[in-house]
Amino acid sequence: MNLEKLQRDIKKSYKTSLKSVDERVQDIADHIVKEWNIASDELSLHEIKTIATTVLEVETKVLHDEVESLLAQKEQIERSLQRRAEALQESKYNVFNAMEKVIKEDSVEARAKLHQVKLQSIDLFDLLGEMVESAIITALEKDDDGDVKETVEEMIKELTHEAIKEGSLNTIRIRKILSTVLQASIEVAEATPTRAKEILTATLKGMRGGLVNSISRFKKKLAYMPIEAKQILIEDYDTIIEDLNQTDMLFSQVVQTQATESCESIEKLLTEINKDMRFDLEELVHISKEAAELMREKFSNLAKTAVKKSEKALQSQTAQEAKRMGKQAWSVAKTALGTALKSAKEAIEPKDK
Repeated sequence: MNLEKLQRDIKKSYKTSLKSVDERVQDIADHIVKEWNIASDELSLHEIKTIATTVLEVETKVLHDEVESLLAQKEQIERSLQRRAEALQESKYNVFNAMEKVIKEDSVEARAKLHQVKLQSIDLFDLLGEMVESAIITALEKDDDGDVKETVEEMIKELTHEAIKEGSLNTIRIRKILSTVLQASIEVAEATPTRAKEILTATLKGMRGGLVNSISRFKKKLAYMPIEAKQILIEDYDTIIEDLNQTDMLFSQVVQTQATESCESIEKLLTEINKDMRFDLEELVHISKEAAELMREKFSNLAKTAVKKSEKALQSQTAQEAKRMGKQAWSVAKTALGTALKSAKEAIEPKDK
């Protein structure tokens, strides 16, 4: 059978005027039997595929075109959102720059407070690496009293905390933030090898402190969280619990990954510092497990409710179709297995003479 001709014939003969899809499919099936002189159970896989895809194309053309149009609109909106988000960030910078000019240069405390508000008001994620690099370089340049390690640690702790706290507490996001911070620090350390150890030690301790503070803040927020936020947590309940119970492992993995991707001297330093910090991670482990336990206590009932809701979702048309296709897959596999076993048995057993 010529599949291209079959496809053209189906498109030409398909009666969209019939009321239901059952009627339309039955009509085209009868047409194929009559026109092509072949029974439905004698069709090959390629012939069935051609018929199915052609019918699908005709039946779903209007919806397909609508989806394509909406996707194009969605992409256009996303591009517009990106441009407006960048403009929003720029506008925030301009406001804070103007406010900084108002504050006298010798008003250190006031500038520090404004800086803290600034960190809480802008999107740190996009410029985190550059901020870390700039902050460490500035600390090195202004090292008048020899407290670079303490200064860098405090800066990294603050930046890490601010970057983590404004978003979801999940492994992928935290890993990205920690990796970005550490990578920026490594670049400065490579450029100033004589101070590499104190820079990297301060960075790792600052990252740990920022992560501890973020989890501690999350723990405090659990008790007063609005129902909408609780629902989001319930939807990701198992993942968050799992993530909270392995924050120390996540921290060490980030360090090890960055170490292996760095030069030999930096890799050796990071490995040694991370090993020496294993006892310092006990605080991180402790606060993480406390947060996980509190979440279990606070959301156990809500989690049960979520399970009931998911059970209702299993009754949806999509879920029912998935079940039906699963059963069909089982039936096909069982038939194929039975045929294979029968063939093997016939090959092994001697035929009757």
